[in-house]
Amino acid sequence: MEETQSSEQRKLEIARYPFHQQAPWILRTLFAVQHLLVQAALLQIVHCLLIDALPTNQRARQHGYQFMATSLFSSGICTLLQTTVGSRLPLVQAPSFEYLIPAVILISHPMETNASHHNDTDLVVPCPGTQCPETEFSLQTWKSALSEVRGAVTVSGILQVLLGFSGIQGVVTQHSGPMVLAPMLSIIGLSCYKEAAQFSSLHWGVTALFILLVVLLSQHLRSCSIPILRWRKSEGIDVLTRLPIFRIFSLLLPIVSLWILCGNLREGAAMNPYPGGGFQGILGTNSTDLVPWFRVPLPGQWGAPTINVRSLYLGTIMALGASVSSLGCYMMCAKVTGSLHPPRDSCNRGICLEGVGSCIGAVLGGISGTSSSIPNVGALALTQVQTRHSVQIAAVLCVLVGMSAKLTYFLTTIPMAIHGGVLSITYTMAVSVGVSYFQYTNIDSGRNIFIIGFTMFMALLTPRWFSHNSEYIATGITSLDLFLLALLLTPVIHGGFLAFLLDNTVSGCPGGSPQVSPRFRRQHSMPTTS
Repeated sequence: MEETQSSEQRKLEIARYPFHQQAPWILRTLFAVQHLLVQAALLQIVHCLLIDALPTNQRARQHGYQFMATSLFSSGICTLLQTTVGSRLPLVQAPSFEYLIPAVILISHPMETNASHHNDTDLVVPCPGTQCPETEFSLQTWKSALSEVRGAVTVSGILQVLLGFSGIQGVVTQHSGPMVLAPMLSIIGLSCYKEAAQFSSLHWGVTALFILLVVLLSQHLRSCSIPILRWRKSEGIDVLTRLPIFRIFSLLLPIVSLWILCGNLREGAAMNPYPGGGFQGILGTNSTDLVPWFRVPLPGQWGAPTINVRSLYLGTIMALGASVSSLGCYMMCAKVTGSLHPPRDSCNRGICLEGVGSCIGAVLGGISGTSSSIPNVGALALTQVQTRHSVQIAAVLCVLVGMSAKLTYFLTTIPMAIHGGVLSITYTMAVSVGVSYFQYTNIDSGRNIFIIGFTMFMALLTPRWFSHNSEYIATGITSLDLFLLALLLTPVIHGGFLAFLLDNTVSGCPGGSPQVSPRFRRQHSMPTTS
């Protein structure tokens, strides 16, 4: 009887695939492809928003494949470092929205140029078409803007390396209890609802069908297992194991199915990822014939990053936002995989290597930094496939695809409505994990109720108001104005700072009622407080 129970338990563990266990090679490869497709959603959305924010983006869009290929290449290198010598959690590295907000602000406010270059005789006339020629002045404008963004990414990477080496990230992690993690993870999940709705609205039917398939496979059919048969000459056919195919591939199957369906049913612009009036994005060019099949990203191929006062200020905001997001991502990944929270040294190594990855990407010509990918951790929670080896294989695939801009173009043929659905599904897992931390707190405490409500409301209210009233930030110093605007428009920084400040400064309830359960302190090695 005990042997039968242990055999069934072993089969269940194999079907779940925890991060310390190896799956068969074919399954690991499919898991890696699933991670790559989820990562491609975040990668393409970030690059589309960045390129569309450029004042003159026609020529930049023609090089969009190369920018994405460079980001994939650097993300693969950073993922290998992170899973090998960093935090050693199954974390995929990818561009994030914490880099996007300061980068868009930097691009939207280009540096002033010498007007005497034109002798006040040439007027810049906007051209709405896609075949309009670009002047040398407009060409230098977007190149200098992206060079300044790379400078800000380089500054953020250096600051993250300093955070890791100094041990500050580990100290902050040690003093981040459930009252910090719960609102912070909830805000991380809610902070991208505008982008998810924006890209889902390109075709609500595709997005709704994608979400319906994911819910059906991951929830309703999660217990349905497919028998894997084995034939031996002496024993005949027997059942080797049973795999919950629908659950472990609940993202891969809908993405591939709708990708093929949209490709076959596309009539004119009906199923185009960039319909008329929407985002032009990276597919708005027919210059892919000029892109080589194989090209290794080289340092300085797009020029050296520009580091000035503006890039220094906004690089600081990038570092703060990415550090807060990565802290939440580490804790979310540990919660999802059922392991203890990573120790201080692991968090320090992780944030340090994220900074190294951002610097590598900026030097190679990438226009966004790298941090731990929330959507991929959400995929871990959804599929319950947490093997680290599949993440490392996904990193190798990122490096290989990043060496070919044409293979990157193949990924960009996925309709943006599917990417919007991927964000809608995976970021909800961050909200749910954040809510799950409430079980470790005394939720009836007035102190805790205030911290949760005030933190979440203000972190969503302040960026919303300043996004429509940015003219109120006028100190007379342009660089300082951009710094304050980027700081006030980043909800993750607000949520993390307010939750950490209030939880560590507001005293507890009278009578010594504990604010954090002893079970949380035992499992997560928090310092004991009186």
